[in-house]
Amino acid sequence: MSSPAPAFASSPNLSITSPRRIPKSRFTYKQLQQLKSYSTQTPLRVIAHVDLDAFYAQCETVRLGLDPAKPLAVQQWQGLIAINYPARAYGLSRHVTSTEALKVCPDLIMQHVATWKEGSEKWAYSADAFKEIATRKVSLDPYRQESRKILACIREALPRDLQRVEKASVDEVFMDLSAHVHSVLGERYPEVRGPPPYDDPSEYLPRVPTTVLDWKADALVETGEEDGEERDPDWDDVVMVVASEIVRDVRKAVFDKLKYTCSGGVAKNKMLAKLGSGYKKPNQQTVIRNRAIKHFLSEMKFTKIRMLGGKLGDEAVAMFGTDKVKELLDQPLDQLKRLGDDTGSWLYNTIRGEDHSEVNPRTQIKSMLSAKSFRPAINSFEQGVRWLRIFVADIFSRCVEEGVLENKRRPRTINLHHRQGAQTRSRQSPIPQGKPLSEDMLFDLAKNLLAQVVVDGRAWPCANLSLSVGGFEDGVTNNKGIGGFLVRGEEAKAMMSSGRSTISGGEPPAKRRRTKGNIKNFFGPPSDKKRDFDAARAVLMARQESTREEDTDDVEEEDSDEFGAPPLEEPEARPKTPTPENDLYLSSTPPSAQPQTIGSSEPPRIQNHDNPDLPQPQNLHQQSLDTFFCGKCNMRLPTSEKAEHDDYHFAMELSKEMRAEERTVPNMMAAAKHTPASKPSRGRGRPPGGRDEKGQAKLAFGRQT
Repeated sequence: MSSPAPAFASSPNLSITSPRRIPKSRFTYKQLQQLKSYSTQTPLRVIAHVDLDAFYAQCETVRLGLDPAKPLAVQQWQGLIAINYPARAYGLSRHVTSTEALKVCPDLIMQHVATWKEGSEKWAYSADAFKEIATRKVSLDPYRQESRKILACIREALPRDLQRVEKASVDEVFMDLSAHVHSVLGERYPEVRGPPPYDDPSEYLPRVPTTVLDWKADALVETGEEDGEERDPDWDDVVMVVASEIVRDVRKAVFDKLKYTCSGGVAKNKMLAKLGSGYKKPNQQTVIRNRAIKHFLSEMKFTKIRMLGGKLGDEAVAMFGTDKVKELLDQPLDQLKRLGDDTGSWLYNTIRGEDHSEVNPRTQIKSMLSAKSFRPAINSFEQGVRWLRIFVADIFSRCVEEGVLENKRRPRTINLHHRQGAQTRSRQSPIPQGKPLSEDMLFDLAKNLLAQVVVDGRAWPCANLSLSVGGFEDGVTNNKGIGGFLVRGEEAKAMMSSGRSTISGGEPPAKRRRTKGNIKNFFGPPSDKKRDFDAARAVLMARQESTREEDTDDVEEEDSDEFGAPPLEEPEARPKTPTPENDLYLSSTPPSAQPQTIGSSEPPRIQNHDNPDLPQPQNLHQQSLDTFFCGKCNMRLPTSEKAEHDDYHFAMELSKEMRAEERTVPNMMAAAKHTPASKPSRGRGRPPGGRDEKGQAKLAFGRQT
């Protein structure tokens, strides 16, 4: 009789060939390691969103030192743009006027936003600002300044080398806490600190060594399942609880230092984190665990999701007859693609909680705008200029924040938009890049753009005026001065003697703009309009003249510094009246016909041809050589260059004759209409009709008989 088999042999977990399996995590070592590099693909990723509570209202409460429990609203003209939570308890919203709000809440404190006053150079607070809408412009600078303080405080609360922070708006901040959380996990849980078993990153992580996590006072989104809270936590839950601790500390640091409260959201991506921060307000924190995402979204309207609150959301509602995420989840991908292949795929993933967008710590401003709608409209160039001064001060103060004074960033263009009735006109100008950006520079450019609009006609009455700068670029570092591009010493002398050097004739004059309007414009507009027109035209002319002077001054200064040569003698007087010869002289005159100092080995200086009345450089050291006098140019030139100079004048005379012949062609064509048409010649000798080509007869080309 055989003995019974041992009891443990019947259990597979106790057999020698089948040892007991230790439960493991659903996540791998590779997915954990991806946290260090802020990977958007790891399911362990953790993002936080911080949203200031009624930010503008809080700013005024803190600035005025008021009790946060008192109802307060921020006023802009007759409307309300921010209401704190004690005032919201009365049922107030931003859709009511200040008069209506006081009827509902007589104890409401209303603080008007700061404003720029017409003609002022700094924004200020005024109790009567709402009465002066025609002469004031709203300023949000106080809130921008507080926003920068809050962002700096958040950065200080995070490790310098383990932070990735994105300013989403004036009162919103995203934080990618993945690398920070990975560092904390390594300290708290040694079992995940070492290399993976068998050096295989696809190995699963060990099970979480606890069954209970402390969420403090966080608002946990429910899973919507009966056993959802009974399941043991996994590493994605541990990541969330660590991140919630970090966000709690950040929010506390902001309040302790600056007295601002904010709400937070913690989730696996930006879209969910933003929804979480607005889930429980004010001054609360919501955690959306991975196991709760489906339930959290299914009870929500998809029009509340970012990018779905506008036209796309309306289109989806009209197409599918619902605004509920739960009902839209039933739609297959093919049906969602009726909105477009890319849009349908994006919507399919979004309503399922998928979002792989990165937290961008280098989000930079691309443009800056300052604008004003006029009620009543403005009617003169002088009024427009005063408002431009305000716009420029507003924009330049923000440019300083972007680091233009430290050459960190710099705009490249300035734009003016002008609305008169239903017509909107725009003017744009480049911002000079060779000089430091200043408020005066921007103001001169803006005034010049407005002058162009006025000179073009029909500028008044103006209902809206806006000024913007754009095309921001990072500043150039390790820049080489202009001296590095200039040729000096013997090399410069050699180039001049060989005739390879060129002299610029200066900037061509600006084209005169045609004025629009009826025949009355040519006989003189009314006196006030004429003064306005003349003022704008004077600005354009002054701008043009100053540009020329700056160009000339820059060239002369560089020459003096680099070459160190004594000034050269002024050439003999040239005719001041513009002629075809003079115009050609500036652009294509050969070296022999250009004004030079005889016998000097130094490079010639550029003379101020734009304004001959200005004092020209003088030469104290002149040597005499064999010269000849050219009566056509009214100057003396070296005898060795006489042949080349004669060729130059020959070419000029030939050019005149060719132009004169061109003017006779229309008359000849008109005469040809009244004569019988001749059969065109097929030979290669003469042009059709027996006429000579341009310059042919003048050059005495022989005709064969």
